[in-house]
Amino acid sequence: MDSPSRFILENRAWAEEMDQLQPRFFEQLAGGQQPDVFWIGCADSRVPAERITNAAPGELFVHRSIANLVLHDDNSVMSALQYAVEQLKVHHLIVCGHDGCGGVRAALMPEDGAANDEGDALAQRIRPLRALYRQHQYEVHGSDARDEEGLARWVDRLVTLNVASQVRSLADTATVRAAWRRGHGLRLHGWVYGLRNGRLREVLTLDARTSNLANAA
Repeated sequence: MDSPSRFILENRAWAEEMDQLQPRFFEQLAGGQQPDVFWIGCADSRVPAERITNAAPGELFVHRSIANLVLHDDNSVMSALQYAVEQLKVHHLIVCGHDGCGGVRAALMPEDGAANDEGDALAQRIRPLRALYRQHQYEVHGSDARDEEGLARWVDRLVTLNVASQVRSLADTATVRAAWRRGHGLRLHGWVYGLRNGRLREVLTLDARTSNLANAA
């Protein structure tokens, strides 16, 4: 049995189980969503937001993409952010990266000809990561040799730096700054998920008081 066929069968089994455990579960879900969290995570299949937080359906409004980047010219994440803040009225924005991120690792690799090809979507996607790496190159390298173990530590350091950078990028969006000016108590969180132990760790938290961008412009 192929994966899509198995997923259909698993879905039916899950729906029947939920009907038995919580008879009004789907009726309540159909009535609308009221999540308190907008989650910006990596598209990596090993980091499902609801599973690693044990969140129920309706608790997280989720946007996932390669390397959990918050790019101001990315209409997908910007429109989701606007909807989450202005329509759903969430109070928390979480950027969650993860150790061993493939997108971050790719940004550490030497560029080839494809990286300069405007038609290469992956190369274009990780350009901001390459720039972040160049900015913090010595911090990323530390004292590690460029062997497999050392490279893994480089990746994890850049993952952490990237999460912090994306939280600050969130703080500088028009949507967040407008919300703060309105008095909306948004809090921005940067987390990293450890693939080796299943634990989340906090990188930083910003709000209207602690962000020096909150009152800009």
